[in-house]
Amino acid sequence: MDYLQKLKHHFKPRRGWINDPNGLIYFKGYYHIFYQHAPNYEIPWQEPMHWGHARTKDFLSFEELPIALCPDCDYDENGCWSGTAIVKDDVLYLFYASVRTKEKIQTVSVAYSTDGINFEKYSGNPVIDSYPADGGSDFRDPAVCFIDGKYYLVMATGHVESKKARLLLYESDDLLNWKYSGIMSEWDGCMYAECPSLCAAGDKYLLAASVCPHGAKHYFSIKYGSFVDGKYVEEISAEVDKGPDQYAGQVFLDDKGRNILISWASGWRYKGFAEKNIGCLSVPKEVKLIDGKVYLYPVEETWHLLREEDESVVRTEKGFYIERQGREPVVYEGEINDIKILRDGYLVEVFVNGGLENFTAIL
Repeated sequence: MDYLQKLKHHFKPRRGWINDPNGLIYFKGYYHIFYQHAPNYEIPWQEPMHWGHARTKDFLSFEELPIALCPDCDYDENGCWSGTAIVKDDVLYLFYASVRTKEKIQTVSVAYSTDGINFEKYSGNPVIDSYPADGGSDFRDPAVCFIDGKYYLVMATGHVESKKARLLLYESDDLLNWKYSGIMSEWDGCMYAECPSLCAAGDKYLLAASVCPHGAKHYFSIKYGSFVDGKYVEEISAEVDKGPDQYAGQVFLDDKGRNILISWASGWRYKGFAEKNIGCLSVPKEVKLIDGKVYLYPVEETWHLLREEDESVVRTEKGFYIERQGREPVVYEGEINDIKILRDGYLVEVFVNGGLENFTAIL
């Protein structure tokens, strides 16, 4: 397998390390995609994290733009880490986890732009300077949204004493002054949660996060429920994309009313795997709630790329398996009424039964 080949349908920067997608948003005629980035190295931890930046109109061709955020202030000198974006009064705001080198305390900072390309950091940063008693030192990845006349911000964290992963909720009237509201959601037996998303989804609200249990594999959780007076009530919960080579998904509401998920492929295990970083971002996928079940399927713009067969996906009497070079195959056992495959070089994304089951794998 040639892991240095150029991908045709998945975004990756021309050079440098890429991981979590950040700040997914539609602004001034483009879908903007920010991402964790080490612009000068093909492996992480050689320099503090930056925010890389690309934009697209069709999710098929991407324009790589100048670095959006650099760790050049005292409060973010140890990295501009993951976060989200929101538009207010025709201004694009980026919310990100900011970390000082000395204290290693994770805080929340803001940058803004009128053109979607050049960003200025808020003079009052950080806007949230520490974690509350309900959280812990893993306090990260602000997710901001606007609901019923108020701004909300979700922080991912872990609580050591109770062994729970938690999402904590903050409220604001102006995006800059935040008040802690309480625990929004939690998972038992976990170290922490990461990369949350909160957005409207039809007449419900979608809440998503990557969850890291003690002694078990991480997973991507999506919840549907109601959100009233700052309280989230879960009604449906699901684990989506069971492929081994994806992480840190982020969901956003686009200009067409679609809830779109983009994830990071391939994951931390592939740092230094090849001469050049093989990481990229997934094909955008629409998240839908159908008959009480969560489906994940590529956005319509990419449907022409889907196939029913690929040499890497081997059908069996019980289902199929995905062959991977030098690694265990990915095995699916279950009924298959429909299967669609998106193959791009060394990466495959498989969708079963309209997206009820899906898998991302590096071959």
